[in-house]
Amino acid sequence: MSEDRPAARPVTSGGATERASRVGYRDVLAVREFRALYISLIVNWLGDYLARAAIIVLVYEQSQSVTLSAASFAISYLPWVIGGPVLAALAERYPYRRVLILADVVRAVPIALIALPGMPVPAMLVLMFVTMLFAPPTQSARSALIPLILDRRLVVTGLALNSSTSQAAQVFGYLAGGVLAVGVNARLGLVLDSASFLLSGVIIAAWVRPRPAANAPAQRKHLMRETAEGFRLVFGTPQLRSIALMVFALTTFTILPEGLAAGWAALFHDDPAARGFDQGMIMAAGPIGFVIGGLAIGRVASQTRKHRLVPPFAAIAPLALALTVFAPNAGVVAVLVAASGVAQGVLVPTLNGTFVLALPHGYRARAFGVMQSGLQLSQGAAVMVTGVLAGHSSIPMVVGLWCLGGLVLMMTLAPRWGWRNEAGLRPGRHRRPEETEQPGRREQQAPPPGRHAAAGDGPGEPPGPASGPNAGPHAAQAGSLPPQTGPHPPLTGPHPPQVGTRPPQAGSRPPQAGPRPPQAGPRPPQAGPRPPQAGPRPPQAGSRPPQAGPSPAHQEATHVTPGRGRHTTAGRLDG
Repeated sequence: MSEDRPAARPVTSGGATERASRVGYRDVLAVREFRALYISLIVNWLGDYLARAAIIVLVYEQSQSVTLSAASFAISYLPWVIGGPVLAALAERYPYRRVLILADVVRAVPIALIALPGMPVPAMLVLMFVTMLFAPPTQSARSALIPLILDRRLVVTGLALNSSTSQAAQVFGYLAGGVLAVGVNARLGLVLDSASFLLSGVIIAAWVRPRPAANAPAQRKHLMRETAEGFRLVFGTPQLRSIALMVFALTTFTILPEGLAAGWAALFHDDPAARGFDQGMIMAAGPIGFVIGGLAIGRVASQTRKHRLVPPFAAIAPLALALTVFAPNAGVVAVLVAASGVAQGVLVPTLNGTFVLALPHGYRARAFGVMQSGLQLSQGAAVMVTGVLAGHSSIPMVVGLWCLGGLVLMMTLAPRWGWRNEAGLRPGRHRRPEETEQPGRREQQAPPPGRHAAAGDGPGEPPGPASGPNAGPHAAQAGSLPPQTGPHPPLTGPHPPQVGTRPPQAGSRPPQAGPRPPQAGPRPPQAGPRPPQAGPRPPQAGSRPPQAGPSPAHQEATHVTPGRGRHTTAGRLDG
């Protein structure tokens, strides 16, 4: 079902999955298609954050309304909330490359119209909403395309690089966009955003190769039914459900420093300028810590170790924020928020990579839409609830108690997320290597190159002589059996075990000296009844003629049930 790159599948030797090696960012960026996708993503993000900062300033300058300027920012999240999963399911119907190129070209038009002088504020908001309608299919298609471009062992590192770069682009984009909008011209940021969409589309068209759609037209159903299948897959699969719940729980407390930063900073300073600096420091600390954690874990830890680090860092993320209740100033708050961000930088790419690789091809875009919509809802609900609670208590107390609840929740979910099933990063549940040799559960595996499996060979067992009632010369043969010059001898029992393999023949089997003499009557029954031969075998100038089929007794003596990658010699014996 999966369409991942074949080279990405885990290689097994001796019944155990090979140990995951460390993968660096250089390995990921060495893949040309991923490099193109990554560059287009950076261009897109920088343009997006420039435009968001610019449009807030532009709307406020024209309307002098804080509510409308805030609405222009909130509109960017509205499509995910009201129709993200449906739009993501729509992206599954068409080739991902085409979705990315078309969305980039289309989004450049409304952004350019917003930059026109004299554009009224209501029209700006409508155009911004139209632009953001293309965000769910674009982000879903981009997420689903990464496992098709990268080997499976590179996917987690590639997603970590994307996540860390996104956080860095957010900090830089908002900072540069605010300076550009206030100090130069707000419309210039919108023009740059429009140009970034076109540049991103050109990069993808030039360096990402076409692939067929995940869902062929014959497989399509009603769009709402396909959307519902995405929900059933995420919440109906234990491994995916546990990861989804962990991610949703994580965002309910890690969003608080951004959502409550303004009121939090006001607790430490009365000076508006100092409050502004503290607010920016608190809001930027989380993304900066995320970048540090993501880049560090990507360089020093193997894939297996990353998964083992999930439970401890799942505790560090809420615990660091809970300690802010004792923070004496904004600097200490920022340090604790950054520590929580480091833990997020370890958790999110690892959870995201495992989630993506556990999805079957054709469902990744829909599952991404389900996750993104859940993230937007959980973040919005957390900010609203804690904001109401902060109106009746202090912000540090609300954040501390809220994050203590998050600590209990994460400690409940962390042992259930299924990291032990990560071996090979295959979709679904897989046994650990030590479980594959349990009695009655031995897995059939392909023999190493150059060796065919013999009867009784199991995973990791060396080739050797067969034994038992069904033993026979089943070792690999390079040629054919040597010719027989007389009548076929009767079988008195199973073939004796063969110590070695027959030597390979230099050429084809030499012709027989003459026809096989006819048998006077039916051959006497051996271990079981054997049908009589109708007549003599005719002579043949070339190789021996094939027999209609081996006798039941001979078949019983020579047959080996082939597993995956195994061969049977029963169909090649001539008597």
